[in-house]
This record gives sequence, structure tokens and C-alpha cells, in this order.
Amino acid sequence: MLAYAILAGILFGLYFSLVGLGLNLVFGVMRIVNLAHGDFVMLGALLAGALYGAYAISPVLAAVISLIVFIIIGFPLYYLLVPRLLQAPDPEMLSIILFFGFSQVIESVTTIVAGPSERSIPGRAMGTQPVHILGQTFPAAWVWSAVASAIAVLLVFLYLYRTRVGRLTRAVMADRHEALASGIDVGRISGLAFGIGLGLAAVAGAFAPFMLGGISPASGVSLTIQSFTVIIVGSLGSPLGTVLGGLIYGISIMLMQTYLSSWAALLPYLLLIAILLVRPSGLLGHEVRHA
Repeated sequence: MLAYAILAGILFGLYFSLVGLGLNLVFGVMRIVNLAHGDFVMLGALLAGALYGAYAISPVLAAVISLIVFIIIGFPLYYLLVPRLLQAPDPEMLSIILFFGFSQVIESVTTIVAGPSERSIPGRAMGTQPVHILGQTFPAAWVWSAVASAIAVLLVFLYLYRTRVGRLTRAVMADRHEALASGIDVGRISGLAFGIGLGLAAVAGAFAPFMLGGISPASGVSLTIQSFTVIIVGSLGSPLGTVLGGLIYGISIMLMQTYLSSWAALLPYLLLIAILLVRPSGLLGHEVRHA
């Protein structure tokens, strides 16, 4: 039972790494807190469900479509919301208020348009044969969703460390003012990072029905809390820390569901409290907050 919980935790950890990565990218580049992140995961899940229901489009292809659509949406949304926000005396605090309101708007509009009921995608959309790993048997939907999440995370790292735009993005993450002084088009880099952040949330949403069960318009809040837990455990503003935080969160929640199932729902809050009390900068220990 312990081996099953740990292996399942790794599968879920890879998925939660993807869930948190977009949020951490936005914070790392812009130092703003996107409290609507979980709502974009929810929208990605509903879009994937709609594409599968209407055209039998596989969740993997739906994830690619979602990535493109939400990057296109995110770029103008950045210019609509973020530049004015960054001119405020305390953009971090103001971003919490602004994106909280934006989250409520997304949830309300989605409820009106799609209804309040949960949506899902049949597990057979990701394969019907169980997968055996180290003597343990897991649903194909879990395994292939985790593999797809790992590939998406790997592509983000390749983008950040092997492309010119990615290196400029990391320069802005390291020091926004220095990047601006050195001639980097910080606004364009930030807009692209914001779009990619929303796109990654939507990609995670395409696999949410398989990893988290049914998704409804009200799921955004809990997804945002889980995302924050992942990135705070790892380290705010650190993509590598997000992967570490995702794995720790995934293994922890599977152990809780295996041995203390009635307490599993408290795990995100317990981890948040513990890490903020013991190591506020996250396990990787990079001090990134300047407020």
C-alpha cells in the first residue's frame, strides 16, 4: 500500500507541478498574484470536455488547442490589466484584490453560460488498459495525464533555458528593474509570460477531469489554493521549486488519502501553514519577494 501511495503521489505530483507552473511564472516575471489562476484551469477543463463531447477530440489535442487559445487571450488581457497594476504603489496587494474580483467574475459568467453542474470526460479518452509500474497497477488516465504533464513541464524548461526569449524571461524574473535598464522589452516579455501562464493553466485543465474528478465553475478557488500550496512549498518565482513543490504535494496528498483520508482535504492548508512558519521563502530558499 505504501509503494502504491508513493508511486501514485509521483504521478499526481507531476500533474500538480504543471498546475502550479503557470502561476509561478506570472509571479516570477511580474510579482503579481493571480488569484484567478484556478479559474483558468477550470476553463481549460470545460473547454476540453466540450471539445471531447462535440467532436471526440482527444484531451491531448484539446490541451494543445487550449494552450494556443489561452496564450492568444492572455496577451491582450495582460495589457488590459497588468501595466496599470504595476504602476500602483503596492502592486502585489492590489493584484490580490483585482484578480480575486476577476476570479468571481469568471466563476459567475461560467455558471450562467455552462451551468453549475460538474463536467467530466470518460477515462477511456486517455486509454482503457491499466498501466503497470514497479508491480503496481494504475488507471491509464492517471499515467498518461502525468506523462503529458511531465512533457509540458519539460517544454517550459526548454523554453526558459534554451531559447533567447526564455533567457530574457529569466532575466526579468531575476531583476525586473535591471532588465529594463539593460534594454530588454520588459512589457513584451511580461505579456508573453502572462499568456503562457494562462496557457499552462488551460493545459492542466485538459487533464483535470482525470486527475481530480468532475470540474464545475466553482472548482477554481480550490485549484488556486492547491496551486499556491505547490509554489510556496517549492519557492515563489522558481520554476524548479514548482516541480519540487508539486512532487511533495502529490506524494503528501496520496499518503493522506491512503492512511488519513478524512484529513486529506486539510492538506493544502496544513502545508501552507507549516512552510510559512518554518521556511517562508520555500524549500529551495530563494528570496524573491521585494515588497
